[in-house]
Amino acid sequence: MKRSKKYTDLAKKVDRTQLYSPSEATGLAKETSPTSFDATVEVSIRLGVDPRQADQLVRGTVSLPHGTGKTVRVIVFAEGDKAEAAVAAGADEVGSDELVKRISEGWLDFDAAVATPDQMAKIGRIARILGPRGLMPNPKTGTVTPDVAKAVTEIKAGKISFRVDKHANLHLPIGKVSFSAEQLAENYSAALEEVQRLKPASSKGVYLKKTTISTTMGPGIPVDPQAVKIK
Repeated sequence: MKRSKKYTDLAKKVDRTQLYSPSEATGLAKETSPTSFDATVEVSIRLGVDPRQADQLVRGTVSLPHGTGKTVRVIVFAEGDKAEAAVAAGADEVGSDELVKRISEGWLDFDAAVATPDQMAKIGRIARILGPRGLMPNPKTGTVTPDVAKAVTEIKAGKISFRVDKHANLHLPIGKVSFSAEQLAENYSAALEEVQRLKPASSKGVYLKKTTISTTMGPGIPVDPQAVKIK
């Protein structure tokens, strides 16, 4: 793919032979963002796991101290008092059968879905739609819970879910270019600490193999995978 001159010039600022500290990398990410809009800053992590093994399927959630900078649309599958609590917590859409019907007809204008346990049988009818998009409520990520209000509040405040892909990579948003380098580095550190905490017991050898920070359409910046905490 042919790169623009602007991208090429910005990419020259990145020394691909160097492993940057989190603070250096986030500062450089801000400098090398080629877009005029407030781009997302993302960390990509290569893990030393085999995702084909069920006990090495790394997945979880992390609450970023400074949020993601994105307005997150959250829907909730609930009824009665739980539905009222979800509305009070700021859920964008709350419902049950009617919500399942809308999604089955193609509506997907949301970023996260939360459900009370008693709604999961109904949601099973749209699992083939939600699952591939990473939107299926799951107890492991705290999105199937009796306390839907708490889940909505946490997601709105910057709690994100992640799951290793078939190539053993994780991709997590850690903020926007408009964030300070320090805020981005603190979000990075929180994300990496949680990923490190979730290392499967059966994973042998190096776990955090490679970490890269980049902005939307920006060059990748190699980060020292062992420098989890901000120096």
